[in-house]
Amino acid sequence: MDMLDKYLAAVAAQLPADQRDDIVAELKDLILSRFEAKEEELGRDLTDAEREAILHEVGHPLVVAARYRKGPDSLVGPQLFPYWLFGAKAGLMILAVVSAIGLAANVASGSNNFGQDIAQAFHGFFGNALTLLGALTLTAAIMEHYDIRPKWLTQWRVNELSAFNLSDPAAWGVAMGKGAASAKAGAPGSSWRNRSIGNRWPGADYLFSFIAVGVFVLWWLNIVDFPFNDLTFGRRDAVVTGAPVWTTLFVPILLYALAQMAVDLISLALPYAVRMRAAFQVAIAGAGLWLTWAIWEAGHWFNIAMDGQTARVVRDEGFLNLQALQRLSEGGNADLTIWATNLSGIMTWVLVISAVSLGCKALINLWRLARPA
Repeated sequence: MDMLDKYLAAVAAQLPADQRDDIVAELKDLILSRFEAKEEELGRDLTDAEREAILHEVGHPLVVAARYRKGPDSLVGPQLFPYWLFGAKAGLMILAVVSAIGLAANVASGSNNFGQDIAQAFHGFFGNALTLLGALTLTAAIMEHYDIRPKWLTQWRVNELSAFNLSDPAAWGVAMGKGAASAKAGAPGSSWRNRSIGNRWPGADYLFSFIAVGVFVLWWLNIVDFPFNDLTFGRRDAVVTGAPVWTTLFVPILLYALAQMAVDLISLALPYAVRMRAAFQVAIAGAGLWLTWAIWEAGHWFNIAMDGQTARVVRDEGFLNLQALQRLSEGGNADLTIWATNLSGIMTWVLVISAVSLGCKALINLWRLARPA
């Protein structure tokens, strides 16, 4: 394989399989014509170094392949970046408040190792921050790639803009001070001393989970409104409605979320009761696996209505193959059937990943129950 073949093979590996041959043939003709033009100019054959110099002018294989690919060239495009930035700023500030409350509670509980408490607070903050930024980026990348725009991004109202003050550090200054003060005032003192794992209060590890699940419960009960059902696909309005499975499982899902909040509260009150918490978490994970199986078995999850047509988001086991992921078509002006197929593949993988995650959670907590004290 000569230099040109190696270059074209590297480009081809980055291209969709159904377009690869045509694009590589076109690119090969372009490069050969540049080789011939340079040889005619010099009056001799090109050396390997001169050929490589021309390939450098054409561009790196990753960059060249990107020119031929459809869809966005970035994970978060310029239209979505301001929303991503707001979510990152507000989320990081919330995490900072939670970490500060936890650190204050550690100090108030009589910790003998202030340096260790600070290190643990920073470790928890940065770990949660990376998870937050990863989740935001993944969500924005999916929205960018498939040109999905919830209507609350495009049809906003002025009286709903006060929430954006969450990204202003000045708005959080007083709240952070009050939160830390109340944590110090209400934290237990000597009752937390002389523990086998030290004088650290690890309850802050469960506070963020309690808040996040609490927000979900409020949305699930329609107390707060996040209009995820109104979306824009390829600049066309669409309405997403749930399948009957969500009505059937409404109460079990609510009870599952409330049970998780209860375990978080117990963990806040009794952060050193490791075995008891592990037993509860095994039960919670088992319930989550059952719910995941019930949703999977239903097979029909959502309906999408757009331009007078309706399509269903359903289980598609054909996507449970990494090569089959290439079936996910590009966004843009795709029709409703393609949108539904794409979302079916994404939802199928979400449920599989959820099941694996819950299974790992159950195994980890079973190990905590079984290991010697």
